[in-house]
Amino acid sequence: MDLFIWKMKRLFNWLDENILGILTGFLVVFIPLYPKWPLFDVLPGYNVRVRLEDFFVAFTIFVFFIQLLRKKIILPRISITIGPVVYLIIGFLSVLSAIFIVGSVPMVDIHIGKTVLHWLRRAEYLSLFFVLFASIKSVKSVKIYLGLIFATLVGVTIYGYGQKYLYWPAFSTMNHEYAKGWWLYLSEHARVLSTFGGHYDLGAYIVITLTLAWSFLFGLKNWFGKIAVGVILSGGFWLLILTASRSSFIGYLAGLSIVCLLWTFRKGLRWGLISWVVSVGLSVLVMLSFGDLSDRFFKLLRLQDRIGVLRVLLLRPGNPPPRNNAVILENNLKAVTSKSDMPPLPTKPGDVVDVPLYIPVTDSSGKTTLVRKERTYSQYALMFDLSTGIRLDATWPRAWEGFMRSPVLGSGYATLQKVNNLEFTQGESTDNDYLRALGETGLLGMVSYFGAVILMAVVALRSLGGLRDPQIYALASAFVGLVVGLLLNALLLDIFEASKVAYAFWGVAGLTMGSLYMMREKIKADYQPPRISFDWKKWQARLIFFLKSDFC
Repeated sequence: MDLFIWKMKRLFNWLDENILGILTGFLVVFIPLYPKWPLFDVLPGYNVRVRLEDFFVAFTIFVFFIQLLRKKIILPRISITIGPVVYLIIGFLSVLSAIFIVGSVPMVDIHIGKTVLHWLRRAEYLSLFFVLFASIKSVKSVKIYLGLIFATLVGVTIYGYGQKYLYWPAFSTMNHEYAKGWWLYLSEHARVLSTFGGHYDLGAYIVITLTLAWSFLFGLKNWFGKIAVGVILSGGFWLLILTASRSSFIGYLAGLSIVCLLWTFRKGLRWGLISWVVSVGLSVLVMLSFGDLSDRFFKLLRLQDRIGVLRVLLLRPGNPPPRNNAVILENNLKAVTSKSDMPPLPTKPGDVVDVPLYIPVTDSSGKTTLVRKERTYSQYALMFDLSTGIRLDATWPRAWEGFMRSPVLGSGYATLQKVNNLEFTQGESTDNDYLRALGETGLLGMVSYFGAVILMAVVALRSLGGLRDPQIYALASAFVGLVVGLLLNALLLDIFEASKVAYAFWGVAGLTMGSLYMMREKIKADYQPPRISFDWKKWQARLIFFLKSDFC
């Protein structure tokens, strides 16, 4: 009996010491892998719904505060931990301003509830930063979390392939009807969602994880580890191609380039140049050769028109091409979209057709009938593509109007897409995180939020000179790269508002900052200004040989 009691006490003591880490590790895996199945509505008929992950996050936050009050964990009062708190305070002031001063949020329960709900969502996302930060106790715990992240990427990749090639179901939140939890199946050219609510969300998540994978591939010395990470990286990269997200691909290239640059300071300029040319060149070559992503880049740059003109001139020199293709294709869906722009269908996919547009028309007798109307597209849509046209015609101008209404604290969360003040909008996307932050929370909100993100990247960058552990160096350099990649991605997407992406980013931010804080004394002791090893005499001799050769 005494032995049993002793074992139980030992078990409870172990759980008391590790409960936060266990819950955190569970969230790292569960949030990306669990599809967006809604449990119930928060507000009647609104797109944002409560999901199972919300309960797990809430319980983890509860345990976090209990352990904090018991002083089992410590959260230091430093700039990188205060920054997110400052943003939440400014966000709450923005909510009060929108309700009582600006008047952009009517004094109606459902409107106030929606604005407060979006503030609470930001607090929920940011909570993972504090939880991960506080749960870092050793380098071993860092490695465990990283292993869970890579294992989760494998799961996301497998499910994405199943959607594309085996008709596994998708669960989208890209419109009001789909967000109810419909089982969808992807058509031939539909973009892969995997376990995420949209292909853009999945693309941004892959930017985060692939940047980590490249950094660890550069840092690992064990060939077995390199092969394992390389396989994971290759699978995740093809999944990125299947999302057909241009902004995510650009963010991925930017993050990869930053990682190559930062590893160059440890491995030398020659290594850096070769690695960057091979990795970026191979990525671009695969993108241009396979999948629908290249089609979307061509559509944005109108390369298909220019290449088509060149093709006609070469193959039919006597027949000049039409002068204005945009006029000929004005009412054709192909003029403004690529094949991958078609949405997922609610039934098993067959042929993809353009859904007719019907509008209600009431005659003089009061009878209402549905009349088919031909679709028309704006000049911006014809000039670029449909998604760019929506940004330039609607979402960006409305966000700027919200900012001009209240430059300091903005117009409040979820207020930018309303045509009139009493309208209850279902979607809040601006497709530009900076404009959305300006419109919703003003200058103070945007500066505090993105200032906190940039400050963390600067802290990671400055610590690189004192990091001797190659795995922690890989983590810190990857964090700098993925921040750059996501900041670029945020130019065309509300990436930090997408729940799964926001959880992933703030989790990795907490993991990185917690690791660096744990090793702060060693970093100070080992700090050396970063350098690039370069044998100038050897390269000077090669240059002289080249100039004297027959090539010049």
